[in-house]
Amino acid sequence: MKMRQNQTKSSGDIPLTEFPGIGARRAEIFAKNGADGTFGLLRCFPRAYENRGNVIPLASGVPGETAAFELTVSSKPDCSFSEKGKRILRFRAFDCSGSCTVVFFNQDYLKSVFSAGAVFRFWGKLKNGRYGAELVSPQFEPVRYGTELMPLVPVYPLCSGLTQKLVRDAELYALTAAAPEGAPQLLPEKVRLGRGLVSNAEAYRMIHRPNDFAEVENAKQYFIYEELFTFAVGLTVAKTMRRSGAAPAFCDVSFDEFTSSLGFGLTGAQKRAIADIASDMSSEIPMARLVAGDVGCGKTLVAAAAAYICMKNGRTCALMAPTGILANQHYAGLAPLFEKFGFRTALLTGALTSAKKRELRERIAAGEFNMVIGTHALITPDVKLPSPGLVITDEQHRFGAAQRARLGGSDGGERPHVLVMSATPIPRTLAMILYGDLDVSLIDEMPPGRKKVDTFVVNESYRARLDSFILKNVSEGGQVYIVCPAVEQPDDAEEDLSESLKDASGYASALGERLPGVRIGLVHGRMKENEKDSVMNMFASGELDVLVSTTVIEVGVNVQNASLMIVENAERFGLSQLHQLRGRVGRGDRKSYCVLVSDSKGDAAVKRLSVMKNESDGYKIAEFDLEQRGPGDFIKAPDGQLRQHGMLRTNMMHLCGDMKTLEQAFEDAEEAVYKDRVLGAEGYENLSEKIEEMLGTGVIV
Repeated sequence: MKMRQNQTKSSGDIPLTEFPGIGARRAEIFAKNGADGTFGLLRCFPRAYENRGNVIPLASGVPGETAAFELTVSSKPDCSFSEKGKRILRFRAFDCSGSCTVVFFNQDYLKSVFSAGAVFRFWGKLKNGRYGAELVSPQFEPVRYGTELMPLVPVYPLCSGLTQKLVRDAELYALTAAAPEGAPQLLPEKVRLGRGLVSNAEAYRMIHRPNDFAEVENAKQYFIYEELFTFAVGLTVAKTMRRSGAAPAFCDVSFDEFTSSLGFGLTGAQKRAIADIASDMSSEIPMARLVAGDVGCGKTLVAAAAAYICMKNGRTCALMAPTGILANQHYAGLAPLFEKFGFRTALLTGALTSAKKRELRERIAAGEFNMVIGTHALITPDVKLPSPGLVITDEQHRFGAAQRARLGGSDGGERPHVLVMSATPIPRTLAMILYGDLDVSLIDEMPPGRKKVDTFVVNESYRARLDSFILKNVSEGGQVYIVCPAVEQPDDAEEDLSESLKDASGYASALGERLPGVRIGLVHGRMKENEKDSVMNMFASGELDVLVSTTVIEVGVNVQNASLMIVENAERFGLSQLHQLRGRVGRGDRKSYCVLVSDSKGDAAVKRLSVMKNESDGYKIAEFDLEQRGPGDFIKAPDGQLRQHGMLRTNMMHLCGDMKTLEQAFEDAEEAVYKDRVLGAEGYENLSEKIEEMLGTGVIV
């Protein structure tokens, strides 16, 4: 599908250096957060709103609760020093119900701001001080005749160098001087009107300067649908592109030799998936199939069957894994299997020396191997895969289309078939939508004999017993995973948060002090890949008893001795993520356990963790998650990235609360692409440009 190559910029997108109070240095800070111009700034949405329009009398204020008060200054500000040397500014203020003392610290310059008789709207917490009610370090705005204050004040995500006032002033200027009417519009008018959404310009005004929460909701609905629609158009186009070109049509092969070599039978779900793949690969239309299933359901064996078809037809197969340790694991399992049939397998990872990589690349190019297993090292320009017939990617959300295309077929010639594996259980209806550019085979049946992992939910009072349970598992030859939500405590963590939020670095150190003699390793996402692989290999080989980690081990090595998984602050993880983590244990003969640690008393958290305790079927867990939280939890990962679809960052899409909205977006996208043919058409340059960006960076997989 051809789209217009020379796109036009929307009018009115002026650089931020032309905004009042924003020079080159501040403009750079804004740009790092995606706001490199007016319309980029308008896309930086508030994370919350302060309801300052709900002004209450002082007498109705509850100590410790934030509220808005409209007060008249009644005394001249007085400056003094505290016992610790802080400068304290105090003055009295009142309304018709009472009076209080307003206090600021180390802000002497405010002395000239507050004069007796002046009226201000304050936003802050009342407290009971030594001399009565106090309002400490409140936000404030002067109340002037003829000037209306915002009832809802937006609160923006900040980084170092920016303040709420600076961002609010910039957003206001963008709304007035730059006019959002010219902002890039991605939703066709037909779609917008058909779904009863506000206009593009109204949505920008309502999200940044709302009059009430109803307007906030209207704006959110617009931007949620805009992102869902754009996402759906991208997948629709990717599906069309993927089906273009020609792939090798493979002859039928007998699986008798393959299945008899396994020593066990295939499940019905595995047989159905293999039949789907064999049918796809018999056609010249390139296969683009997802094999999704729960941890331990046998996806790798299905992929091995696909590779068997490819190699029996005289073509080369490639398997890409996201990490070196997973690539090694696949090699260890598949190389001996394929050797039985006379097929040779190579392993190419970044861990090899330059000389060994060069030698192996030469042998691969010479056709010495039938299958090549590797990491991103496979998709470097100097890897020449002869006659590629099939590309398999493990944990497909780690790879984009542009990366896989480098293995062959991206130049308009013959393309290899593509098979994608994912261990994320996902409801079938949602899978058909989110993987709209892939055909889907779900393996929803587990092989017989898989041991159930007993799951328990405990709170912090069980800490001593948990330590004893760790020692018991280690003494019996088992190994333990401990997963924390953070790498380390942030420097600016609030006191109550820092005490409850477990971080991997601090946890590993404290555990070593509590359990001397236990061999403890630490792995997290900030480590270099070779460092992570080194620690994981030590754990896999039994050199470590306990591995403290962030969720980087969610997709990890198969450790047969791992018998205990402990997840700290479990309420902070999604159910599907918790299920993935639980799947790291129970892979061998040992009785295995998963302990979810949470002090949360919230009804939603308690209910979700109860589901984890009582349910072991990943698909039922996913259905519950979909019912309770909507499809947005599957669309967006905790780090803000699309879990299944590469690196596309979103602002609103994760807020999608129901399947119906998602289905509508895909219906509208297909009609816009196939019937209305809006891409490349006049008036839809912004949408065409966005889709080109998505496809060009490989975010659609």
